[in-house]
Amino acid sequence: MTLKELRCLLAIVDAELNISAAAEIMHASQPSLSRHLKLLEDELGFQILMRHGRSISGITPAGQEVIRLARRVVNDVASIRAYAANVRGEETGDLVLTTPQTYARHVLPPVLSTLIQRYPRLNVRIQNMGEGAAPERACDNGGDMMLVSTAGDRVPPGVALPLFRWKRMVLVPRGHALARLDRPVALGELARHALVTYESSRRSDSSLCRALSDAGLRARFACSAEDADLIKVYVRAGLGVGLVGELALEPADHQEFVVLPADPALPECVAWAILPTGRVVRDYALDLIQLLAPQLDVDDIRRAVDGSARPAWPRPRLWQSDYEDVGTPVLPSRPISGVTRLPMQTTYLG
Repeated sequence: MTLKELRCLLAIVDAELNISAAAEIMHASQPSLSRHLKLLEDELGFQILMRHGRSISGITPAGQEVIRLARRVVNDVASIRAYAANVRGEETGDLVLTTPQTYARHVLPPVLSTLIQRYPRLNVRIQNMGEGAAPERACDNGGDMMLVSTAGDRVPPGVALPLFRWKRMVLVPRGHALARLDRPVALGELARHALVTYESSRRSDSSLCRALSDAGLRARFACSAEDADLIKVYVRAGLGVGLVGELALEPADHQEFVVLPADPALPECVAWAILPTGRVVRDYALDLIQLLAPQLDVDDIRRAVDGSARPAWPRPRLWQSDYEDVGTPVLPSRPISGVTRLPMQTTYLG
């Protein structure tokens, strides 16, 4: 039994039993994944995955337990390697971030630019996820961190670190009837207009639909998208009133559109970083978290990840008031707690 076989198994499971998708994630061929899976099942003496013809139709009861143990083994090996790299002071590696497009386009660029200045040989990989996607399987795919948003007092499952709070803003063309307002747009006014907003807001359990329902109102959607920049395109085309996160607003948007606060009855949203449970976090991932949320303590993060404590996180700061200068973040200087760094020897090939 090899780690490669276990990783191939987990890749298939995380790709919802689609071997083609798993092969793409693993940068391998479908026959290679099938061969590794067969070797693993032959050694165990039973099937992990059920077949229907040439496709995989499900997971056997015994396979469920194998997958659970395999995930633990793969995570433990990754933790040993991460810990060793931290002790050596190694500044290379892959940082895999799973994030909605709003964060990838509007939040991460200046932060990652600062991070790369400290870790010039760091390889950052961005995996896209939809706005409002459920984070229940956060980092199961081997990722280092998932960025998600929730509204109100909802806390995501897993090791979730509150980064900052943000509000939703109303976006209308300058000639629109709402453009004359000098106050937040009331829920009743939003309900009278066709809305252009995130796809997740269409769900009946979304904070937008719940707030309107509590007021005896109902949303009317003209268009929805996963990308805030597409929402702006459709507002520009006159499809309706835009409702976007303030994270996605740029100086040019205030020149082109009238930007108004939404009704305070719409709860604030919180940006969260979700880390894999029980896995040692690389130093560069901790530095990224501190760039996004300098109020968080590194030792508290480590204790939360290894399960030894459930810290009382400080209240996340407001994006608008505390991140106006987000284009020039400062990376804090700190020692790595509990780790004695060894001299690092680097060999350059070629």
